[in-house]
Amino acid sequence: QVQLVESGGGLVQTGGSLRLSCAASGTIFVINWMGWYRQAPGKQRELVATITSGGSTNYADSAEGRFTVSRDNAKNTVYLQMNSLKPEDTAVYYCTAQVRRTVAAVMEIRWGQGTQVTVSS
Repeated sequence: QVQLVESGGGLVQTGGSLRLSCAASGTIFVINWMGWYRQAPGKQRELVATITSGGSTNYADSAEGRFTVSRDNAKNTVYLQMNSLKPEDTAVYYCTAQVRRTVAAVMEIRWGQGTQVTVSS
């Protein structure tokens, strides 16, 4: 099995910063992309940012210019640096990754349990 474990969420004031981390562990042959989604109360889960193994990134419009996604391939870890946070960024943030467990296995999408980010006004 592959597990994704997030850390770094919490409560922050408007304009503040947080850094989320997510480490993948277990039987892993290769990780293609890694990234972050979020889900606010009463809303659907939405893309925040993704990054490929080669470092190509993709951001939601709401994250562009304020958030930075990065990864350490050697540690199977992805990060999300969030700056200039707004109350509308309040959500549960989920780590996700496309993983191949063995050379013969198919690619799988894995999700973490989520970490709460709350931005107070």
